[in-house]
Order: sequence, then structure tokens, then C-alpha cells
Amino acid sequence: MADPDFEEFDHERHVQSAIDLARAAADRGDRPFGSVLVRDDEQIAAASNRVVTEDDLRRHPELDLALAAERSYTPEERARTVMYTSTEPCPMCAGGLRSVGLGRIVYSVGGDEIHEFTGGEPTVRSGAILDGVTDVTGPVCHEAGLAVHEAFDW
Repeated sequence: MADPDFEEFDHERHVQSAIDLARAAADRGDRPFGSVLVRDDEQIAAASNRVVTEDDLRRHPELDLALAAERSYTPEERARTVMYTSTEPCPMCAGGLRSVGLGRIVYSVGGDEIHEFTGGEPTVRSGAILDGVTDVTGPVCHEAGLAVHEAFDW
């Protein structure tokens, strides 16, 4: 099977799905993060942050989907898969994603911006951690992604 042309995917639609999941996470009391996995321009899995409601610091949507992808898909299938995420993966998630080998990650809000909301310090960008493994691109639907963080009570 030929390699997918990720540029043909509907990036805005998929990022908006991730943003909707982030909004739903915030509405239930979690932090505003959401992600979806897409293959052949169709969503195959979705997750939202559950760190607070599950009392588990590992319940970032990117890690949940990384685990699901590792368990459910072959390396070839994962290489044909894109993760769309409301916010660029944090260093913990990017480290977890290194072994999964997704074809691309597309985000709305950059990791270099999130510290402005959380009050934390800037961290290592996911592109540096995933260099040579997975392409990381963004921002896409940037204003919509920022709006979710602006509305959240950080």
C-alpha cells in the first residue's frame, strides 16, 4: 500500500475534534486536552484528559492513544496514522510516542504557549523529542485552541 499523503487529510476537521474533546474534558473537571488518531483521513480513536477525574497523572490523551495504538496496530499501520491534538504533546507524552512511530502529529496550541496559561516554565518541544521518528506540525485552528485554554480556570 502506498504511503499516505498527509497533506490531503482534513487537518482542520480533525484538530477541531481534538479541541471539542479538550472542551469536554474541561467541562467535566479535567484539564483541557484532547486528541484523535486518524488513518486514511478517518478517525479511528479518540481520548481526552482524565488526570483529575481518574486521579492518575498518566491519563493524558496522547499517552492513552499511544498505548491503544501500540496494542492495536502494526508498525506499518501506525506509520500511516496521524495524531491530531488540541495542544502539542508535553515531554512525557512525546517520550511515550517515540516508540509508537506515528506518521505525524498535528497540534493546535504549541507547547511554547501553554506555560503562559499554566504559569509553568517552557519545556522541551515535542518536535525535538520526536525528531527522526514522527513529524510534528502546527498550529492548526490556533485561535479555537487558544480559546479553550483562555476559558479554562488555570
